[in-house]
Amino acid sequence: MQVTAEKLAKLTTEYAGYLEGDKLDAFFREFGIKFAAGHWAAGEFADRFNPIGYNVHRPDFRDTVVDQIARVAQAGIEGIEFHDVLFLNEKGEIDDAKIAEVKDALAHYKVTPTNMNINVWTNSIYRMGGITNPDPAIRKRALEQCLQAVEIAQRVGCQSVSLWPGSDGWDYNFEVNYGVQLDWFIEGCVEINKKAMAAGLKFGTEAKLKEPREGNMVIATTAKAALVAKEVNAICGGNNMGVTIDYGHEQMYGDEPAAQLYMLKRFGVPITNFHVNTAKYHSNDEDRVTGTGDIWKLVDFCYAAIDTGYDGWFGEDQFTYRMEQVKAMRLSKELFGNAMKKALLIYARKDELEKARLSGDQGAVLDVVKRIIYTA
Repeated sequence: MQVTAEKLAKLTTEYAGYLEGDKLDAFFREFGIKFAAGHWAAGEFADRFNPIGYNVHRPDFRDTVVDQIARVAQAGIEGIEFHDVLFLNEKGEIDDAKIAEVKDALAHYKVTPTNMNINVWTNSIYRMGGITNPDPAIRKRALEQCLQAVEIAQRVGCQSVSLWPGSDGWDYNFEVNYGVQLDWFIEGCVEINKKAMAAGLKFGTEAKLKEPREGNMVIATTAKAALVAKEVNAICGGNNMGVTIDYGHEQMYGDEPAAQLYMLKRFGVPITNFHVNTAKYHSNDEDRVTGTGDIWKLVDFCYAAIDTGYDGWFGEDQFTYRMEQVKAMRLSKELFGNAMKKALLIYARKDELEKARLSGDQGAVLDVVKRIIYTA
């Protein structure tokens, strides 16, 4: 982000009041806030209650990746994340024609590819795990797909590749040897990171408490993901591996999203990517529209991103089952933008805030931020 005294002064003049429409887009450009959406946020939504999809009643709804790119652009969002499996044929090989088609669409709609997510959970062979599967042959196949995803990311033009290990974990106590499983995970990440480094791409892993695994996922918290990243970087050399932070996942295990950013900075673990959305404390992975939950917590999180110097992408990771996709994506950008504006207004008063913090007077701290939270 680009934060200067001159730009901060514009918050009460050019960007006064609620931000929407062209004013919102100008605000993102002014402050260099890079905002993306996962291709899935623009596509069909299905769950175990409606496995055929929530948009099948719409005769005009098409769900090709090109249509998804078009919706992201229509929502006024400049970046898009992908999954590697979009670019594979039925044999699991890279589909050159699909890569060309997507790159043409990205150029046409002026959308930037940001992050490539590795999908080693959808295929039923991975139901017991991807790179930690108890079957060594399946572990090998999952790792090969992860390495292939790095190549796809490079060819599509992404800046990073991220592994959310959805099927790696356990459902029952005693199901796995936790130490062995962690070893397998780290070994796999070492190989992926080496290939990402050679390709000039950042690599990260995304923590989540559970779902689809119902005991825990192998990397259940950001702190554990950070430990893995530090170990992998120590083995590989450098500091290429980091973490992808999902705002809703932090809610699932009741941590403070803002505090995680300072923790990662203190321990020298880079943030590969951000996923923004809304979930409730100790709930499932709801992935609702960003900014529809605790506004204090979200603004605090945005402030932490500014204060720790994050300059990467914020990507919508949402499944708005019952809301039209373009509207939902635009609303997320709008609400996130207004939360970020509040955070910037507070950042403009950083010295005053720090003085209040050091006083130990909680009321003084709230006095600094209260009017910005509720009226700005």
